[in-house]
This record gives sequence, C-alpha cells and structure tokens, in this order.
Amino acid sequence: MAKRDYYEVLGINKGATEDEIKRAYRKMAKKYHPDVNKEPGAEEKFKEVNEAYEVLGDAEKRAAYDRYGFSGVDPNGFAGQGGFSGFGSADDLNDIFSSFMGNMGGFGFNFGGSRSQRANQPTKGENRYIRIEIDFLDAVHGVEKTLTLDVDKRCERCHGTGAYSDSDVRTCPTCHGSGRVTRTTRTMLGMMQQVVECPDCHGTGKIIDKKCPDCKGEGYIHTREDVEVKIPAGIASGQQVRLAGYGERGYNGGPNGDLYVEIIVRPHKYFTRVGNDVHIKVPVSIVDAVLGTKIDVPTVYGDVELTIPAGTQPNQQLRMREYGIKELRSNAKGDQIVEVEVTIPKKLSREEKEIFEKLRATSKDKKESVFDKFKKSFK
Repeated sequence: MAKRDYYEVLGINKGATEDEIKRAYRKMAKKYHPDVNKEPGAEEKFKEVNEAYEVLGDAEKRAAYDRYGFSGVDPNGFAGQGGFSGFGSADDLNDIFSSFMGNMGGFGFNFGGSRSQRANQPTKGENRYIRIEIDFLDAVHGVEKTLTLDVDKRCERCHGTGAYSDSDVRTCPTCHGSGRVTRTTRTMLGMMQQVVECPDCHGTGKIIDKKCPDCKGEGYIHTREDVEVKIPAGIASGQQVRLAGYGERGYNGGPNGDLYVEIIVRPHKYFTRVGNDVHIKVPVSIVDAVLGTKIDVPTVYGDVELTIPAGTQPNQQLRMREYGIKELRSNAKGDQIVEVEVTIPKKLSREEKEIFEKLRATSKDKKESVFDKFKKSFK
C-alpha cells in the first residue's frame, strides 16, 4: 500500500503546532487501536498513525520530512514497523488508554515498556523554541547574537541525583523502585485497579535521605546566562539554529533538551531576496539608457561597476553573476538582478528642451515613426 502524507494521516495541516499534533495523534490512536477497534484494517491504520507521529512529533525529523518528503527520514526506525520511539509515544499510549479505559477490572494496556518500568531512568528534557529578528545584511554575511536565557542546568555537585552522596539514595520501599503503585477500589461494577504515580517517591523510584546542599535535592540549578548564537551566512527567514542543551531540563539526571532559534529576517529598503538571488531596482536617466553608460551599483558586498548597454529598455533586467547570497551549506552564490528604471524628467531647462525638440524633428523626417509601426499592427 502506498504511503500517505503524514499530515493527512493525522488529519492536520502543515502548519500545525506541537500541541495540535499531539492531540491529533491521541485521537487517532484511540480510534484505531486493535484492542479497541476490531474492524478490518484497523491495525494497519494504527501503525500508520504511529509512523506519522514518530516523524511529526520530532522537530528534526519533521523539518527533514517537510523539506525532502519520505526520503528525508529513515523508515526503518518508525513506529509503523512495530516499535515505539522518539517523542515518548509508548508513554503517550499508556496515558491514552489509561484514561480511555480506566484500567477497568485490573486489565490495562502496556506498550513498549510503561513509565513504571522507566520512571527512575534518566530522560532527556523537551525542546524549546524561540524567535529572533535580524537585519537583512546580517542574514547575508552571518552574525553572532547574544541571548539571555533562563535555563536549568544539571547540578555539578550531585550530577543530577539531588543527593548529598551516592549512599544517600535508596530504593523506594513503597513501589520497590518502579515509581508506580497499583490502587484498588471497590465500585458497584466490581473491583477496579489503576496504576498511579508512587506518592512517596513521586515516580522516581528513589528516596533521598540527605539532599544536595547546592540544588536542594532538585538535581538542577536555575541560572540566567548570556549565550552566543552563531547565525551562518546565507540563512533565510524561517530557518532554525540549534543550541544543544538549552531546552527544558531533563528528568532523573537526564540531559536537557535543545533550544531551536527560528530566524526572522527583516526586509531591506532596497534589496529583495528571491531564493539565493538578490533583486534591486536602479534608476537610470533616459539619456544613459539610450546612449549606454557605466554606473556603480550597490550590492550586498559593496558598490560594483555595472555596464548599462546602449538602448536599455525600461524595466530591463541585468544580471551580476555571483553577487547574490551564499548557499547555506556551500560556497556557491546566487546572482544580483538589477532592474533598470528609466527616469523621465518632469521639467526641462531651455537648452534641454531645444535638444529634445531637435530629436523629435529628426524623428519626423523618417518615413515611418515608432507610433506609425504600432498603428500598422492593428490592420
């Protein structure tokens, strides 16, 4: 069966936010899970949904898919091949069916290892996303920007454990290190069981007898610091720069997520970017357009001499090779496209007027004028 577009599979548009993607995934997973939906083809659709979420739920995979399609992502690692990875999809499914079915009668769902099995494992934090604006020429040449960021850094003293020493960490006696406990309640429908977070260790599976004095048992220290962001030459509006380790803090000593900085390029007064080409409009007098001339044209690299050929027409475009924008991943450059705007004077001096009158008289002496040729084309 041919692959369907991942956005179509989840029923969302290409500009969907992370929350919209996650909500759509939960909805579709509930609808097609084979333990709930017994219709033919439900299991295949369920795998298709997980495959779509595996890509769209991960910022880097989603960017590769948006740019290159299916060829930009590796299908061998997808949930559609029978496993779960990446955006916490196994945990998401446990949450979905825990709330959907309530684990009634002690029958729950478990996909790829529950949180109770991994509660005390180091887990990477979520990614963060921000936007900054830069000037047009900064995008062309590259620039460094200083960002002031709030970040939770792993405590260097306890290495994220939150304990004074290794001997001050012990297995939680309530959940025996699983981070989850089973709660049984009697209802009119019978006994109901539900797996919940351990109230004593709060899901970590560990008890700390003596807390680290630096982080007060948190494992992380909140700091505010200035971070240099290197924005490469040639970056376009909407592209991102990744800062590793400046995302949300990890769990149980795990590493921080990453920060993705989206670049918004401010428009320039004269230059316009089209792909890697730079477009600019340059005014030229009617005399210079007719007779030809040489002028110094502004480029993103400074003024460069350009020859205006004799007989240049209004709005004619002239190409300046390799005076455009550098490719982001190579040294190749685009071109600068110069559009000639022929200016017509509104006021003439006496001498100028006499010159134009002589020119018109000379034109009338010709057997056929430009306008005469135009009129003939209608016959």
